[in-house]
Amino acid sequence: MQQYRVIVHDIDWESLIAPEHWKSYKCVLDRATREKVPFALGGGLAVGIYTGVGRYTKDLDLYILPEHREWAIEMMGQCGLEDYFDVRSYNREWIYRAFAGDVIVDSIWAMANRRAEVDEGWLTRGPVIRMFGQEFRAIPPEELIWSKLYVLQRDRCDWPDILNLICATGPNLDWNHLISRVAEDLPLVKGLVSVFSWISPERARQLPVWVWNSLALEPPPPTVRDPEGRPPRPDLLDTRPWFCETMAA
Repeated sequence: MQQYRVIVHDIDWESLIAPEHWKSYKCVLDRATREKVPFALGGGLAVGIYTGVGRYTKDLDLYILPEHREWAIEMMGQCGLEDYFDVRSYNREWIYRAFAGDVIVDSIWAMANRRAEVDEGWLTRGPVIRMFGQEFRAIPPEELIWSKLYVLQRDRCDWPDILNLICATGPNLDWNHLISRVAEDLPLVKGLVSVFSWISPERARQLPVWVWNSLALEPPPPTVRDPEGRPPRPDLLDTRPWFCETMAA
């Protein structure tokens, strides 16, 4: 595994991905590799390699360049996967969702809100990971955060994933790159860092000083031990185990 600016965790994917599901994934990944179509893996798998918290998954997020969308549709069919649209409609302008039984493979070439399309940086800047004896590249943590930043919906929110990513990688992130990617949507990053600072002040103080200055925020003050023994702040949002810092405690 290559050296990377953030810690990349080895995850036992063999215990988290069922062998029958891997058969579908393997066909897709082998085809992309053999036909030299650039791709990188995202979603829960990428979150796991950065946070060290792997989770059982029945879907695979395959990030590709926009010009390879038709290739992805044809390749999925050749691997025995069908369009999910007839099961549940979705917007095919940014994603092609294919399935076989209870396995889903998403080919993604743009953000759902069309704020950005996948470019080579998504596919080449991330670390190489190992699964089932093969090596694949994951999307970089900055692009992973960027893509999840806008998922703040009534019925779904990806900010818990981002907060875990900041906790795990924040001091070593390429913040210049992330800020340049987000551009005029920087207030979203400011809100994210504000929430993170409240949840995990000790870890938040490890972020580079210039990041706080760029966001016009103040680092959190040193934590004073709570004599009342109140629950940790992440538990005030959800008492189920969701934050990697408290799960490791």
